[in-house]
Amino acid sequence: MASILPASNRSMRPDRNTYDGKRFVHVKNPYLDTMDEDILYHLDLGTKTHNLPAMFGDVKFVCVSGSSNRMKAFALFMHKELGLAEGGEDIEDICAGTDRYCMFKTGPVLSISHGMGVPSISIVLHELIKLLHHAQCYDITIIRIGTSGGIGIAPGSVVIADTAVDSFFKPQFEQVILDNVVTRSTELDKELAEELLNCSKKIPNFPTLIGHTMCTSDFYEGQGRLDGALCSFSRENKLDYLKRAYKAGVRNTEMESTVFAAMCGLCGLKAAVGCVTLLGRFDCDQIHLPHEEYQRRPQLLIANFIKRKLGLCDQIS
Repeated sequence: MASILPASNRSMRPDRNTYDGKRFVHVKNPYLDTMDEDILYHLDLGTKTHNLPAMFGDVKFVCVSGSSNRMKAFALFMHKELGLAEGGEDIEDICAGTDRYCMFKTGPVLSISHGMGVPSISIVLHELIKLLHHAQCYDITIIRIGTSGGIGIAPGSVVIADTAVDSFFKPQFEQVILDNVVTRSTELDKELAEELLNCSKKIPNFPTLIGHTMCTSDFYEGQGRLDGALCSFSRENKLDYLKRAYKAGVRNTEMESTVFAAMCGLCGLKAAVGCVTLLGRFDCDQIHLPHEEYQRRPQLLIANFIKRKLGLCDQIS
């Protein structure tokens, strides 16, 4: 681990969110400036116990996904793709002191798991965004990759979200704060989405499209599945709902994108969501096809995108 900071040291944070043409990470909380120490509890990090600028100051790309194993595999893949020194097999989990999330750093790429659903990813996003702020990171691109259910598209397709929508097909995230409902925009970076789409065209046999990603609060009834322990609707109700979602521009469903888009947008982070579809929801509810190869597709896309941004175009996978 990095060196311990003296007890009197406070985290070094810029007074402004941008200067010298650099896009720093916003934090929208005036109380942080009054704190002598910020403990990032679920990441097992802190501003007094760790030298966050030394550990993370060179980060330019952040990739988040639900599965810890998937994030470790992505970190090992990036270690190889970036041509880093030997030792990738023993890559360190920076959050090893907690069993909540995992985090790996390979050069300028930070890979973090976020668990399943809005509550789990929102916790890690709060602490991740503060981490990037304390570390004085700038010009960050953050991308969520994962798996999803497809709506009107073939299994194996990668959907790059132009916006995240809720279960009513609205581009918004509703957060209950105290006893108020606060509504936040879920627009994502359109330019980044187009960049990812163009990058996908360089990969053979790689079906990719831009569309709306719908975020639900549940995997079963919330996504119109007929195979849960509870089911309060008919097959006809399900198909009608999915058809209306498709007509509204939705091409896949998952459970994290709205809060991801809302928080990243508020904090000045260039953000994208790219998820592969494991099944077509018009046809079935359960996953029957082998999905290991499909799961690797978003990793391959993001790896190639990062290498292009770093000027490693001749080494595209």
